[in-house]
Amino acid sequence: MSLRVVFMGTPEFAVPSLSEILASGYEVVRVYTQPPQRAGRGKQMRKSPVHQFAEIMGIPVETPESFRKPSVIDGLEAVGADVACVVAYGQILPQRALDAPREGCLNLHGSLLPRWRGAAPVQRAIMAGDTKTAAQIMQMEKGLDTGPILLSEIVSISNEDTAGSLHDTLSHVGASLWPRALAALERGGLVPTQQDGEPTYATKIDKAEARLDWHKPAQELEYLIRGLSPFPGAWCELPGRKGPERVKIHLACVENAHGKAGTTLDDALLIACGDASLRLLRLQPAGKNVMDAQDYLRGRPCAKSTQLS
Repeated sequence: MSLRVVFMGTPEFAVPSLSEILASGYEVVRVYTQPPQRAGRGKQMRKSPVHQFAEIMGIPVETPESFRKPSVIDGLEAVGADVACVVAYGQILPQRALDAPREGCLNLHGSLLPRWRGAAPVQRAIMAGDTKTAAQIMQMEKGLDTGPILLSEIVSISNEDTAGSLHDTLSHVGASLWPRALAALERGGLVPTQQDGEPTYATKIDKAEARLDWHKPAQELEYLIRGLSPFPGAWCELPGRKGPERVKIHLACVENAHGKAGTTLDDALLIACGDASLRLLRLQPAGKNVMDAQDYLRGRPCAKSTQLS
């Protein structure tokens, strides 16, 4: 049996999965992705990364605004797909859409379910100080990431991982699971395992979370910095050429020095926190590229005993 596959995905994270499915010889009969959005300085309409890749590969693409429209699900049913492979699509699928493919819809999720169900599992795992996560393919249900697990690959989170690096790792590890999952599906060998444990939820990142609060523990802030790098970026205000300026922090390390929270303990960006302190190592002023602390300080010195807000 040669499976007829529908692929649903939108961002760069999903492109390796579509590529791996195609490279394994499966027939992808249609791709669903989010509609083009305005982006860039010129605010030009831009197709999603999955849309662009699908067009290169000659696959028909649909960009419905919503799967709540019966006509959209009519179109999905008419495809006669055996299975839908879903990776960061960005829309909630109603039950009728989940039931449209003969074998239903399978979803790639970047966490060790039921931990970090929801929209931002990569960021939340690092922000919480987790030491491991997973790429998992699950059978989709109406609930938020509640379906049984079909295939799983554990991924370690190192002390150097950022949301960006872990995102890339999970994207490629997850992509490698699809050929195994589809081959098992063809031979009837996919064994569902119910999720076990107390669920946690990876809510979307709120802008208010990104500001560094020096009264919090240094390790918590270090996790936050890595969990929000490269986007949206944790930030603080540092002395600038014309007064305080907002600066994103992309890398820092914890040091065992103490002082009043928010006070610089030397002239090289060692800042006292609620406990211990944080050394800022990689910074990005507004409108500038990311730079090392030494380069930042050449144009914007920050003296010892400066009180930061």
